[in-house]
Amino acid sequence: MKKKIAGVLTTVLAASLFVSGNAPVTVQQDNMTAQSQDNEDTQSDEADAEDTQSDEADAEDTQTEVEEEEAKVAADPEDQPAATETPEEEKEAEKETQKREKSEDTSGSTSSNEKALLAKAKKLAQQYDYDKAISMLQNSETYQTSEKFQHAVKVYQKKKESCVSWPLDQVTHVFYHTLIKDTGKAFDGDYKSGDYDQVMTTIDEFNQITQSMYDKGYVMVSIYDMATADENGNMNAGEILLPPGKVPFVLSQDDVCYYHYMDGDGFATKLIVDEEGKIRNEYVEDDGSISVGDYDMVPLIDRFVEEHPDFSYRGAKGIVALTGYNGILGYRTDSSYETRPDDLDADKVKWLDEHPDFNLNTERENAARVAQAMKDEGWLFASHTWGHQNVSQISLERLQADTQKFKENVDPLIGGTDIIIFAFGADLTSVEDYSGEKFEYLKSQGYNYYCNVDSSQYFVQIRSNYFRQGRRNLDGYRMYYNPELLSDLFDAQSVFDSSRPVPVPTMG
Repeated sequence: MKKKIAGVLTTVLAASLFVSGNAPVTVQQDNMTAQSQDNEDTQSDEADAEDTQSDEADAEDTQTEVEEEEAKVAADPEDQPAATETPEEEKEAEKETQKREKSEDTSGSTSSNEKALLAKAKKLAQQYDYDKAISMLQNSETYQTSEKFQHAVKVYQKKKESCVSWPLDQVTHVFYHTLIKDTGKAFDGDYKSGDYDQVMTTIDEFNQITQSMYDKGYVMVSIYDMATADENGNMNAGEILLPPGKVPFVLSQDDVCYYHYMDGDGFATKLIVDEEGKIRNEYVEDDGSISVGDYDMVPLIDRFVEEHPDFSYRGAKGIVALTGYNGILGYRTDSSYETRPDDLDADKVKWLDEHPDFNLNTERENAARVAQAMKDEGWLFASHTWGHQNVSQISLERLQADTQKFKENVDPLIGGTDIIIFAFGADLTSVEDYSGEKFEYLKSQGYNYYCNVDSSQYFVQIRSNYFRQGRRNLDGYRMYYNPELLSDLFDAQSVFDSSRPVPVPTMG
C-alpha cells in the first residue's frame, strides 16, 4: 500500500519543476472578485426580466424581475426610454400589455415551452456557452414574436462580447485522491494512517477548498477545452473565453477504484446512480448497513455545480483516473476475479470468499452504467495504468503488458480514453519534450493527453502530437509543508482539518 500511496508524491518533491516564461496569474483581489461576481449574478438573471407592467401577470416573480430590469437599465443607458410617459400613456400601455399577455396565455403549452427554453438558455449562459444559448433561442419557432427571447439574446450577446481569451499556459491543474469521510477511522494509528495523512484530503477540507476557489472566481474547464486532437492525433490549441474576474482550472482525482485495502478505514466503497439518476456514494457503516450520500469528489462536485452552475465552463467537470487491478468505481470488474489465477492476492481472495454470488458480467454492467452517467454529467476518464505502474522505472515490455490489461478490462467500461495520468506523479521525461520508445508506444495506443505531478502553479506543453500538463496535489502533505504554494487557491491554515495527526509524515 505504501508503494501505491506514499510513492505518489515521490516525484512531487521536485516541486521546482517549472516552465520557463510562465508568469504567475494575477488573481483579482477579494473585493474586486466579489464585485465581479455580483455583477455576473445580476447579469445572468437579466434574461428573465420583463417590463413592470408584464410582471403583474406573474406575481411570484414580480419583485425579482423588477429589480433585474432596473439593474439592466442602470447598466445600459441606451436601453432607457427616451422620455417619461404621461399617466394617460402609462394606462394605455398597461392595457396593451395586458391584452398581449392574455393572448399569450391562451396556450398554456406554448407558455410552458417558452419558460423551459428560457431556463435551458439561462443555464447555458451561466456556464459561459453564450453561442449555444443564443442559437437555441434564435432557432425557436417563436423567436420573432417573443420579446423575452429577443431580450435574452441581446443580453447574452453583450456578455459574450465582454469575454476574454485566457492564456493556456496559465491554466492550473489541481487533483485529489479519495476523500476521507471518517477521520477517526482513517487516522486510527495503524500502519496506513501516515499514508492517508500525507496524500488524502478530508471531505471538510475539500468542501472548504471548493468554496474558496469559487469565491476567488475559479471555473472548472475540460482538458479538451485547452487542446483538441484530430482523428490522426494531431493537436491544436483550444480557446477558453471567460468574463473578466474568472480564472480557469482543471480538476482531477486519482485512484477512483475504492481499493480493498481501504475497507473499514472511513472511505466510501463505490459510486452508484440513485433513483433520481444522480451519482452518489455507498458507505458501509459500523453495523454493516449501507448509507447512500455524497462522500467523495464526484457527487460533491455535482451537488456544488447544481447550486453554482457558473463553477463549470460549458458543463465541464473533472477527470477521474482509474487503475484496473481491483476493478473500477468500487466494482470488481477485473478478469482476475473470475479466472482466479494462482497468484491472486490475499485481498481479492478474501473479498471473493465474502461474496460467493460474485458475477463478473454483473459487476461490469453496473460499473459501465455508472461510468456512462458520469460522462453524461461532464466527467472524463483517464488511465492511471492498470497496475499503478511507475512509467519512469518500468521496462517498455512491462508498460506494454500493463496497457493491454487496461484496454481489455477498463476501456470497454468507460468507452475508452486518450488521457493518461501517470501514477506516482511520474513522467516520461523532465521538462524537455517527449520522445523515445515509451512515448511512441503510448501515442500508438491512442493517448494524446499526458499529466504528471510537479506542484508548480502552471506547467503546460502543447505540441503537434501531444498535450502535457503538470498537476498540484491538494492534500495533507502539501497543506502542512508548503501552504504558500496553495495561496492562490485557498488559505491552507484555515482549511487544514484539526483531526489530522501532526506533524504530517515526511516523504521517503
